[in-house]
Amino acid sequence: MIVKTKLYIPHKRHDSVPRPRLMRKLDEGLEAKLTLISASAGYGKTTVLSEWARQSGIAVAWVSLDKQDDEWISFWTYVTSSIRGQAPGFAQTVMPLLAKGPSSSFASSEPAVAAMLNELNRLPGELAIVLDDYHCIELPEIQRSLSFFVDHLPPHIHLYIASRIELPIPTARLLAKGEMRRIMIQDLRFLPDEGDVFFREIAGLSLSREQLAELYHQTEGWISGLQLAAISLKRSDNITESIRQFSGHQTHISDYLMEEVYLLLPESTRAFMLQTSILSRMNHSLCDAVTGQSNAQEQLERLEKWNLFITPLDDQRNWYRYHHLMSDFLRRMFIRTDPGLWAQTHVHAARWLESHGFEEEAAEHYLEGRQHEDVVRVIENNLQAFLQKKFAVLSRWILQLPESVISRRPMVEMFYLLLLIGIRQWDKASEKIERAKLRYEALQGTMDDAEWKNVMGNLYYLCATSSYFKKDLTKVSDYFELVDQYAPEGSFLQTIGNNRYNGYDEFEDHLTFINDYHGASVLLLKWIARWGDKKTHPFAGRIQASYSKLLYEWNRLEEAERCIGQVLRPQDAPPNTRSMLQIYVSASRIQQALDHPARAAELLERLKVQIESPDYAVFLRKIEAEQACLAVRQGSLPAAEEWLERCGMTPTDEIPLNEAAEYAALARVLAACGRTDEALSLSERLQQLFWKEDRLRERIRMLILQSVTHYRSGQPNKAIDLLETALGLAWPQRFVRSFVDEGQVMAELLTAYQRAQQGRQPRNASSVLLNYANHLLQALNRLPAGSKAPIKAEVRVLQTFLVEELTNREMEIVRLMAEGMSNKQIASHLGITEGTVKSHTNNVYGKLGVRTRVQAIKKARELLLLS
Repeated sequence: MIVKTKLYIPHKRHDSVPRPRLMRKLDEGLEAKLTLISASAGYGKTTVLSEWARQSGIAVAWVSLDKQDDEWISFWTYVTSSIRGQAPGFAQTVMPLLAKGPSSSFASSEPAVAAMLNELNRLPGELAIVLDDYHCIELPEIQRSLSFFVDHLPPHIHLYIASRIELPIPTARLLAKGEMRRIMIQDLRFLPDEGDVFFREIAGLSLSREQLAELYHQTEGWISGLQLAAISLKRSDNITESIRQFSGHQTHISDYLMEEVYLLLPESTRAFMLQTSILSRMNHSLCDAVTGQSNAQEQLERLEKWNLFITPLDDQRNWYRYHHLMSDFLRRMFIRTDPGLWAQTHVHAARWLESHGFEEEAAEHYLEGRQHEDVVRVIENNLQAFLQKKFAVLSRWILQLPESVISRRPMVEMFYLLLLIGIRQWDKASEKIERAKLRYEALQGTMDDAEWKNVMGNLYYLCATSSYFKKDLTKVSDYFELVDQYAPEGSFLQTIGNNRYNGYDEFEDHLTFINDYHGASVLLLKWIARWGDKKTHPFAGRIQASYSKLLYEWNRLEEAERCIGQVLRPQDAPPNTRSMLQIYVSASRIQQALDHPARAAELLERLKVQIESPDYAVFLRKIEAEQACLAVRQGSLPAAEEWLERCGMTPTDEIPLNEAAEYAALARVLAACGRTDEALSLSERLQQLFWKEDRLRERIRMLILQSVTHYRSGQPNKAIDLLETALGLAWPQRFVRSFVDEGQVMAELLTAYQRAQQGRQPRNASSVLLNYANHLLQALNRLPAGSKAPIKAEVRVLQTFLVEELTNREMEIVRLMAEGMSNKQIASHLGITEGTVKSHTNNVYGKLGVRTRVQAIKKARELLLLS
């Protein structure tokens, strides 16, 4: 629900001091894309912006932000609604994208922010968009989308942002190009002559030049400090002594002056202000409900008349809010003096807000009032809406609630358990999931059968997810069998956030997390066979993408191309941005390896315009990092260097795990562009991160990058040592493309490695790695002249690998299969169960890269494993 008062330009104050100097600075913002007004509380940011907005002579779209808007959809909905208020008919293409939420089938294939920019470009006149109190916005996805928005603003659209903190988006380039203006504390604070006008004409105080100078010195031009001083001095019997006592930092002045103002008010007014201080905005009806009185409108008007830091939010004076400093002070005072009434007042506010359709704000107040049953009730009644549009807020609420309350609401409990996994509390999550499973299993027959099956389907999905994070692929598969039995079309939890970035790449690219590629092959093939025809299943596309990446790594490119082609956005499948990212990235890499560079680039460009997500900026960041790596592989260094300039990352940044892939791309591009020291430093930190997180593939790739970079910079011995470490980690999983994709430099490096080994004492380990290096050179088609191996040489290398990889039992089963024995006969012959035979057979299929018994026997004969 849109709160219209947040879109009003705040009411003009009757006691404001004319500030032509600041008005001129704000006018200069009409020559730039972005104007930032940044200062701590009490410097008049909102006042000066609102006065400028009313006299600027151009259309101004205003949004007063608060913490409830720290959600992508809420934020951009308010921005769009504000613009539409100034340009009727605006947002024809934008609002449908926002209103339907992230899991719906959007009416347009264009992302919402891009659509908004396109519509802004068509507006005929100048427009200023004002975002007040932007410091309330912390969500990284909003910051990135705002950065994209600013970068692409049409020249006749200007963004003004007021914030207590610096903007958490890249602004250096805007400043360098003259596209940004800054108004800081030194600009906002009153000058001495403005302070003089304030005290004489506004406050009605006749102070001497010395007294004014002392006040100005103590407050340093801080406007709220001067306003508070005026209120206190008007009640003082000894102005000189009162001024003398003003000392210390602004926070100390604030506390002192607030106490002075508060204690001089009538008891009834103090009680009213304390109880209403919990409200972010208020009208007389809400205040009556909160205080239990019936004269709230009179109280509000009296506070405004007394200038007690209350601001009307509309011209009709229906809605008000307290100045932030006053609100903070009153809340601290209220909870300290009467915590019981504090909680009770929040409950009164919650009930009024819920009855008037403000469910989200109601839940916040129920939470503050410790009415946990009511919080869970509101969550359950609005669960789908909150999941779509308020995911971060919902997560914060859930983590503050007692488990005893959550456990009485099954779907809320399911989300809570998934959230524990999402915040990486895996041990805690595993324990609670197991307890919940036993509890609900015991409830069979006491619940509605359909509801019970739905709960169990979700719980078994959680068990599968927990097993996945323990890297137990067998249990993952076992639990998916149960999920398919109880929730065959995908459980409630599986469908959460298909078009949202969840922040954890291990949920997206499974080979980022799984270190056992042979086990992964068995698991993925099984569930591709099970889900392959279910185009609506939420995981069908993602597991196909993961299997194509596995085939790609093993250099089975034609198979990989066929695999990914089956899910390359079939028209009958619903949009699923998380899956699409994995599918298109995999398809692009395969096409590049097949020597189709134009097709590889086109796939990534097509992906960018097909994404339909509130987290568009996050997905775009990942796609552009992939494009930069593709540019390096295609030898297009200018494009890679251009990405370096605008990506917003530096090699010295702290590396968030969920952005590690982008920083790995940064390291690769830095190395390609000759910035060797930066590339090596970053890749070493990434390698340590991947070692700590047990990410085998990423660790190997960083070792390869370090090796290649050292080799190019004239340090062959260091390069060879790193390469040998990478080979030792990679050969059990049969990695190929991670090495081959480095091209000619890898061929030279592998040859140098072989030569370096010639003088060493042969060891089993070094012999295996030499064979592995020879196999990689074969794949690179780069064996040294005069040593071209016969056709059977590669087969013998692969045979060596596979004989060492297949266990004795698996080799025996392969031979018995070749003799024509059935699983039952093999089990009887070996004295084991038929289920054990089936398990060994699946392992053999995965290691040989086949799907059937006939293919396994054929492949074993080709590799000389059978006579």
